[in-house]
Amino acid sequence: MMQSSVQAAVQVMRPELATHRSIPMQVSLAFVEQRVNVWLRFGRPLRDTVLNRWRRVAVFEPGAVCCRVKWIANDYGTALWQLMVLQAPMLFDGAQRVAGVVPGARILLRADGELQVKAVLVVIDGIEALGIDPCTVAVTCWRMVGNRLAARQPLPEYTVERHAAHIAREALQ
Repeated sequence: MMQSSVQAAVQVMRPELATHRSIPMQVSLAFVEQRVNVWLRFGRPLRDTVLNRWRRVAVFEPGAVCCRVKWIANDYGTALWQLMVLQAPMLFDGAQRVAGVVPGARILLRADGELQVKAVLVVIDGIEALGIDPCTVAVTCWRMVGNRLAARQPLPEYTVERHAAHIAREALQ
């Protein structure tokens, strides 16, 4: 009896089995004209489920990276601008709670306010202009952009050379 429970625990800890037990990340998206717009700037969901005219849910596999932009207005104008680059957590990874994201995510970058959000959108546009999919950009790049935003420093440029180094590093691991 004891032997079988130990074997079961070892099987759960094996990495090749862990990926099968991971929970996909669900990101809630919404659109209400002139009030709420929560959309994906980039990301490759496994599936996109439409709940009703205003809401849908995008589902991402563990390890996937996406960017969610949130804009909310009230009777007096824009009330909130927010952009987050999120990574779906792997099994046993730590994840932060994010409203509208189940079961949570690793926050790689967070920009609050119109100026910060627009600055990050310019960085994303620059990455896409190089022909690079933002989903494949190094996680450290998104963290660096977030750190530079927080420190009010100039945002770094992501280059083809940096991307090639990132791809080579991943190939070695």
